[in-house]
This record gives sequence, structure tokens and C-alpha cells, in this order.
Amino acid sequence: MTYSNFVHLNVHSAYSLAESALRIEDIIDLCKKYQMPAIAITDNSNMFGALEFSNQCVKNGIKPIIGLSVFVEEFIKDDKYLSKFVLLAQNQEGYKNLLKLSSKSFLKSDLPSKPKVKIKDLYKYNTGLIALTGGPGSLLNKLILKKDFINSKKYLENINQLFKNRLYIEIQRHSLENEKLSESELINLAYSLNIPIVATNEPYFSDESMYLAHDALICISSGKYLDDNERVRFSSEHRFKSAEEMSLLFADLPEAIENTILIAKRCSFIVPNNEPMLPKFKTKTGETEELELTNQSEKGLIERIQSDMNFKGLNNELLEKKINDYKLRLKYELEVINKMGFAGYFLIVADFIKWAKIKNIPVGPGRGSGAGSLVAWALTITDLDPIRFGLIFERFLNPDRISMPDFDIDFCQERRDEVIDYVKDRYGEDNVAQIITFGSLQARAALRDVGRVLQLPYNLVDKICKMVPFNPANPIKLEEAIKSDERFGELIEQDETIKNLIDISIKLEGLYRHASTHAAGLVISDKPLIENVPLYRDPRSEMPITQFSMKYAELSGLVKFDFLGLKTLTVIEKTINFLKNKNINIDINNLPLDDEKTFTMLQKGESIGVFQLESSGMRELLKDSKPSKFEDLIALIALYRPGPMENIPKYISCKNGTEDPEFLHKTIEPIVSDTYGVIIYQEQVMQIAQVFAGYSLGQADILRRAMGKKIKSEMASQRDIFVKGAIKLGVENDRAEYVFDLVDKFAGYGFNKAHSAGYALISYQTAWLKANYPVEFLAATMCLDINNTDKLSIFIKESKNLGIKILQPDINLSESEFIVEEIQEKKFGIRYGLSAIKNVGKQAMDSLIKERNSNGKFLSIADFASRINPSEINKRQIESLAKSGSFDSLDINRASIFYSTERILKFSSKIYDDKITKQSNLFGNKIDDEEISIKDIKNWSELDILKEEFDSIGFYLSSHPLDSYKNGLKRLGVSSYDKILNRNKSDNGKVILAGSVESVQERISARGNKYAFVQLSDLSGSFEVVFFSEQFNKYREQIITGRRVLLFSDYRFNDGQIRITVNILKDLDESLADSKESIEIHFSRHSEREKILNILNKITEILKKSKNGESKIMLRVPIPEENKEVEIETPGEYLISQDLINKLKIFQSDINIRKI
Repeated sequence: MTYSNFVHLNVHSAYSLAESALRIEDIIDLCKKYQMPAIAITDNSNMFGALEFSNQCVKNGIKPIIGLSVFVEEFIKDDKYLSKFVLLAQNQEGYKNLLKLSSKSFLKSDLPSKPKVKIKDLYKYNTGLIALTGGPGSLLNKLILKKDFINSKKYLENINQLFKNRLYIEIQRHSLENEKLSESELINLAYSLNIPIVATNEPYFSDESMYLAHDALICISSGKYLDDNERVRFSSEHRFKSAEEMSLLFADLPEAIENTILIAKRCSFIVPNNEPMLPKFKTKTGETEELELTNQSEKGLIERIQSDMNFKGLNNELLEKKINDYKLRLKYELEVINKMGFAGYFLIVADFIKWAKIKNIPVGPGRGSGAGSLVAWALTITDLDPIRFGLIFERFLNPDRISMPDFDIDFCQERRDEVIDYVKDRYGEDNVAQIITFGSLQARAALRDVGRVLQLPYNLVDKICKMVPFNPANPIKLEEAIKSDERFGELIEQDETIKNLIDISIKLEGLYRHASTHAAGLVISDKPLIENVPLYRDPRSEMPITQFSMKYAELSGLVKFDFLGLKTLTVIEKTINFLKNKNINIDINNLPLDDEKTFTMLQKGESIGVFQLESSGMRELLKDSKPSKFEDLIALIALYRPGPMENIPKYISCKNGTEDPEFLHKTIEPIVSDTYGVIIYQEQVMQIAQVFAGYSLGQADILRRAMGKKIKSEMASQRDIFVKGAIKLGVENDRAEYVFDLVDKFAGYGFNKAHSAGYALISYQTAWLKANYPVEFLAATMCLDINNTDKLSIFIKESKNLGIKILQPDINLSESEFIVEEIQEKKFGIRYGLSAIKNVGKQAMDSLIKERNSNGKFLSIADFASRINPSEINKRQIESLAKSGSFDSLDINRASIFYSTERILKFSSKIYDDKITKQSNLFGNKIDDEEISIKDIKNWSELDILKEEFDSIGFYLSSHPLDSYKNGLKRLGVSSYDKILNRNKSDNGKVILAGSVESVQERISARGNKYAFVQLSDLSGSFEVVFFSEQFNKYREQIITGRRVLLFSDYRFNDGQIRITVNILKDLDESLADSKESIEIHFSRHSEREKILNILNKITEILKKSKNGESKIMLRVPIPEENKEVEIETPGEYLISQDLINKLKIFQSDINIRKI
């Protein structure tokens, strides 16, 4: 092959986040297209793509040059500009220096988002590096443009002295004015100081067809619009030019082109892929890691057997046999682990898990295939006995396929960082880091961002976005969505604007947009990480993270450990602590797994709050399948996911006895009996291959992987091995073929049983707590979702369904979080947490509670005001507390407190200032509310109280505006929202709903028509409905916040999501009146005659204002002296509205209202 005479030495890949549209694969393809023998990437400050780029170049026969664009501070004293350089690694030492410069620029900068290299570091770490002066953005060019020729020459002399014969003056030609103004002086300096020149183009996109898309990308990152004339723009010349284009462009400076090849020849380094590098585990006795692992495992197994209930009650013979089986399995696993060189890995994991448990930090029982290891169980890495639950070691560590073991460890969400800090202390802060992850532009996000910079109507873009199927677990590409939905084609043909939107979005889709910290990954090295990988600092975290993503961090030799923060472990811990306060001690890791109360609850589908079992679909599955043992939960968790769901009907039918299970073969029956003949787990596939076709478990794991990947050539080979192996064991050929096909079908959906079992154990633990201690469990659950209003409303409703009283927030009784409170002897409720109130903030509430705990309960509003720090609480926070009812124990009039917040804070500031200046309390020890001048105004109405409570809490807590409508709603045939949600998801139909309007969001369609999304709530929770333009225009004046309405609607399920469209809206009160309901008003027999007459007169006046209806009102008045009751029919017919009922309720101590 004839190679080109030019090499790009300053290329920005897509890892120059939100700046470049050149993916690594694009760069490789362009090199091949233009026959370039080498290529350099020089991303700004970072080396995110160095290893990926190096590997891809080598794979495609291209020489990689690892580079970096750096910004150096303080190069010239008193200069405000940063000095930009392009640095290229000549060799390993140069690469190591790039690692240090890039890492330090992030770790040592005041602002990680603006990394800078310190001049002293450039002097220290420049060996093995070729430097280019940095193009138009460099300090050299800026000095020349300022006509500061003295300093520009001095600056160039300094850096020439630093880099000696490794410095090149960079010349770029993008037809930009500044380039033309500085070029002649750059060439003069080059010749006068004998410094060679080099041509670069600094491409950011592939070709002219990508120019507009790249321009849109720059607008997305800078928050500008495409038609903004004041914004930063790149030239269309910043494309990836061919050697011919560059040679022609620099025809007058041929040496600038030739020097690109010379520099490429001077650079000779490939980023290595390394074997795993673990730190040595230091044993206390100085033993080898292998011997230490053996000793700890054998000791740990004995301790497990002694404490495990599963070993109790066995006769000596059975116990001895069982223990011997465990010892043999342990011996086998240790031999495999030690032979593969992973003893240190197990010891490291066991060490930090044991430390966490000693510190009472909750640790999960195990997730992933690691739960299949008996060694892990013996070391307390996991809490699942793999032999008892049929979990396979080879699924975790296969002796026939060398790969690193990988434990996924769950820690309490609130204390995970403590374990990470321990690991840093144990292995050295420089040797431990988290892992980077990159957020990319997915289809919907790309459409929204591009739509914004094009200034397209929100509703138009939103409509197009919603045409793209939403599946976060497996996002669909925009091009795939377009092919699968003909509406896209119609829109593209009809509207050039939409065509442009989609075209740009396709080009930008998948580009990295930002870097952040991986949720779980942590690497531990045997030496300072900076010697092996570049490091980065997430602006939201102080801990260093690798610049390489997980895949490339592992390829560079780093060993990953997954430290996951699991909220459910924190819920369990909080529940246990609530119980400890009542002197109830629970050993959560030693629960009986056959608790009848727990399974009865689950069979009813009452699993809200239960880990992995709380979705509506899973609750239905629980009711249908009626789990009766722990193994059933393992199966359900494995089944309830895309793919395996197809097997749910068969599983339920076989479990419930309506269909006979097919066991395939007598050797297979014991393997699938627990799952009623349905192959659910990957481990079952492996066991079937072992007993039916003679595979070793290691070979069976390779079969499982082959079936999962569906590689035809590999499957053909495995089919032959499987069938021949089965025939050798006496199985007929046809039967062997049949079993292979069936196993292959299930294997594609098969789930890791060890992972499912680990999750099932946490599911069972949370279900057991809910079934046996629902108050404590739900209180703990709400603490962990304290800022999630939607979830809190679900848990509050669940609590009420279970008869648990929710006590309103109280400034004197509430804590910051939810707590368990004794209502009466041995009866407990949940006290609402102050921090759960909207707009109050945890810090301010903690401060209030600290004051209350130190100096006693607040005695009055004035006392409250005199004791708070006005700098820690503001007007909005006090208003929210008032609206929520938190001050009711001090003053029942919420309105007066709400409208007096400024006076309260003014009074508080005066008292606080007096304390600061040590003035005496003019009011003595007691401060009365009169001193604060609380406004004397009437309290809100009952409905207004609820409205303000809703505003501050996010849902109705004390009662609901529809509470008093229950009988009327039944009469009108109204369904609750939750009942619709529980209908068959394939159903569509009509429904009558009632609700209180919470919010209205108006929208404008692509055709300019107005429509609205309206949020309402009924007794089952909040829900959203849509009013399309015709209905919205018709009912617009009636859709008012706080109004109770009746909705005649259509509902439709799409991908499990419900959409409700309103056809007719009616006022709820008027609808109830139209239903001709009548009422009776019964007067109390204990009321005095004069009082009864007085109330009768007042009721008569109220009724006069409620005429013009169709309902009768009967009065039943007692005559005590005659011991009888007189029935009086009021004249006329009345409109029985909720407002009327509320007005009559002011006499409720003397009357009783009954609907008839």
C-alpha cells in the first residue's frame, strides 16, 4: 500500500466532550480512507480515549500517536492567558508523563471543569514529549496578535529551551483572519530561532456534511441557538482533510507537511493491555495468600455450620455426611481459586466486607454469580448457602475459561462511603479510585437538544420524541425507530424543518456529552494509579476517578470491585433500629424462610414497599402464582423480566396444577422440579448438560454462554457435543436433539439463579418485616423516600389500608424523618417527618429539633420565634410548616400563622440580636403570642385547609376533599384510579373518574391548537388526564385548581403506561345533586330546647340559599318532655352540594346528617 505524505497530529476525538463529533471509529475509517500511516489524538486536557484509540489503530494497521492538548498557567509572569500546547508521546516515558500532566491538571486545579497544568509540572514531566506550539488559541499567537513581539520571542525562546529539539511551531490555515495576521511572524520566529514548523488542521468533524451537526453540538454545549450571530463558531475548514488537500493548502511550505511524517516517525509507543494487577494481601502471619485463604475458608465454614439452622436437628450420620459434602466442595473451590491465582482477590473482598460488618454497616447477602461460591459463603462475602439453594461455583469462576472473578457487593446506601474510605486507608489513597462513565446523547435527548438549538416549538419536538420507543435498559436508535414507524417518513416528507431536526439528531446520537462517576466501580492497584492510567476528578466528588471507562480500565490491568449502595439495606437497618427502641431484637440474617404470615401477605399481592416485588405487575403475579416457599420467590424474580415473562403462564399453570409439567427426562426432573418443569435459570442449563450429556460444569458454562450469544458456528459444534454425549449416556438421538432445542430456547432467556436468590433473600427479609412489623417497616421505608412525594403518597395510602394511623407533622413531636410513635398502650402509629414537608429543608429542620431537644418543647408561636436562629430558617419554610399543620399544637389557626410569618421572623431577629448583644430578656421568662402580634384573622375553610396542606405536603394527609363523597361516588358509578391501573394491560375502554384538580399544564400542538394535561387526585392517589383541544376549549373555565369534577373518559394502555383522555367534564356537586339524593338532619336529644330553635333558624337561612335543586331535606327534631321525635319536611327542593354539607357541619355537635 502507498501511504500518504501527511499525518494529522492534532485531532480532537469525541472525548473532547461536546466539542468534537469525531468518534474513534470515524477517525480510524478516515485514516484508512486517506491511507494515512499514523494519526494522533490530542483531546483537551484528557486522555479518556487513549487506550481505546491505541487498540483500534493497532487492530487496523495504523500507528497510534497518543497526544494531549494542555493549558499551562504562569508561563509568562503577570500574563492572564493560559499557554496552550499540543504534546505527543514519543515513547513509554513520554506516555507516563502525559498521564501525570493530564491527571494533575484535573486533581490539582481549583476548578476541575477548567483543568490547568502548572508550569513546574511541565518542567518536571516533559521528557519523551514532542510539543507543538498550539495553533491559533495558543499564547504565542495571542502575543503576536497583540503585536507584543518582544514577549512572543522571549516566550518562544523559553519553551524552545525547555523542549530543545522537540518543539515545532504549529501552523494552521482555516481561512480565519487571526491565522493570516499571525502566520508571517510565526514563520519569521521559526527561521530566526531555527525551530521547525509543522502543519495541522485540528479537525473536529469528518467532512462538510457534518458541519451543521457539529455546529449544533457546539450550541448544545454552550446553551446558544444556531442563528445567534454572537456565539463561538468553528470554520467549515475544521474537517478531517485528506493529505492531498493539506499538501495543496501548504504548497508554499512543503516542509510543514514533511515534518508531520518526521514527527510520526519520532513517536513510537502503543498503549499496553496489561494482565490484572492486584495488590498483595498482607497476611498477619506472613503466610502466602493461598494458605491464608485456605485457613480462613476452613475456619469460616466451621463457624457457618455451627450457626446455621439448616444443620440443626440432624442425626449424627446425616450431619457427618452433610458436613463432608461441604468440605469436599470447599476443597474443590479452593484448588480452582488458588490455581487460577485469585486467592488475593477473595481475601481483599472478604477483608473489607468483614470490616463493614464489624462496624455494623449493612451488607447485602450477595448478588450476581458470586453467591454460587461456598468459599465466599465461608468468608462471609455472601450470606447464601450455595449448596442448599443449588447454586453453581463454575457459573462464577470457570476453570475452563480464565477470567477475573467479579463480586457485586451491596452496602447500606448511607454508609457505603465509609467502606470506600477504609479501602483507601488500607491500600493507599493513591492506589484506589472510582471509575469514569460517560453520558451519551440518546435518541430522545438528541432530538430535544437539537430541537432547542433550532428553536422549534416544544410541542412539535415533544410529539416526535414520544414516537421513539422509551426503553432505558435497551435504548433504540433513532434510525431504527424511523424504520419501524411509518409516521416518521410522513413527517419528513411533509416538513423540511423536521427532516433537518432528524438528520442532525441522527448524526449526533451516541456522542458523549458529559463525564461522571460510575455508580459502583472501584479499582484497587498494587502501585499508584497515576503510573498506569490517567485520573480525573468529577466536579461533584473529591475522590479521583480513572479517565478510562470500565472496559479500558480493566484492559489496562486494573481490577474492578463493585461497591453498590442499596437503599433497601438502609430500610432494613432503620426498621431493626425502630424495633430495638421497643426492645425487640431481630437477627435479619437468620430468619426462618417459611414464615406463614409472610407468604400469606405475598399471596394477597400486598407487597408495596417489598424489594423487587412492589410493581403492579409483580403484585398481580404474586396473586396468580401464590408463592408458598422461598424457592418460589427466587423463580418469580427470575421470571419477571423481558423474555422470561413468556414462561409465566406455563409456570403458573404447572405450579397450580392446571397443567402437567414436562420434565423431559428422568435425569432432568430433579433439576427442574422446583420450577415445575420450566427452565428458568442458567444454572439449570448447566446442570442439564452435565447429567444429560456428560459435560463438566466448566464445559457446561461454555455451552450456556454459546446459547446466550447464538453464534451459529459455535452452536453447531455444541449441538454435536451435546447429542453425542447424551447418546453415550443411553439417550436416543431424537430425544437428545429435542432436549437440546428446548434447552437452547430457554437458555436465551435464562437468568442467573445466584443473582435471583440473592435478591429473593432481600425480598423475603423486607416482606417478613412488613408482615410482622408493618409500622416500623413502613416508617423506615418512608424515611428513605422522604423527598419523593409520589412514593410517599403510595406508602401513606398503604399504611392507612393496613390500619396504621399517620400522625400529622407536629413541631413538638415530629423528628426530621418519620418515626414510630406510641398512640396508646401497645398501639403505634407513624409520625410524619418534618423534612418531608415541601420547601423546608433537612438542615433547617435538624436545627429546630436540636433546639427543642436541648431546651424543651415550644410553648407558643412566640416561644418558637424567640428560640430559632433567623439565619437558619426563612419565611417560606415557616409558611410551609404552617400550611402542613405543624404548628396546630401551638395554634390551631393555620391562616393566622401563615399570614404572620414576617412578624414572626422580625420578632425572632430582635430576640436573636438581643441574645448576641447579651441584653436581658425584657419579657422575663415567659413570652406570649401577644408580644409577637400574630394576626387575628379567621382560619381557612375546611377545603382551603386541605388545599394548603396538599400544597405543602404534596398530597392530602389529614383527609381528602372527596372523603365525604364516598356514597355519592358509588351512586354515580365512579371508579378509582388505582382500580383502572390494576385492569388487564391489554384492555382499553371507558371509565368515569372523579377527582380534585391539582394543576393544569397548557400546551400548544404542532397545528397551533391548545390542549392540556391536568393533574387530579382521588382517594387512591394522583393521576393525569388529557383534554384535547375541543374538550379543553369547552371546559377550560371549569378546570380550576381545587375544584371537584366528574370525568367521563377513555383509557388506553401503551407499553404498560396508561393514558386517560377526557370526553365530558361535570361539576361533581351538581352531578350528585342531579342524582336526587335526599338528606335527613337529626337533632341531638341532649340539646336544650332554646338551642334547637336557634339552630333551626340558622339552618333555615342556610337552606334558603340552596334552593333550585331536586332533593328533599327532612328535619327530625326531638321533643324530650314527650320522649318522641317530630319529622318536618322542609318546603321546596334543594341543591345538596358539598358546600351545603360543610356549612351544616358547623352544628355537628348538635346535629347528625344522614343521606337517604
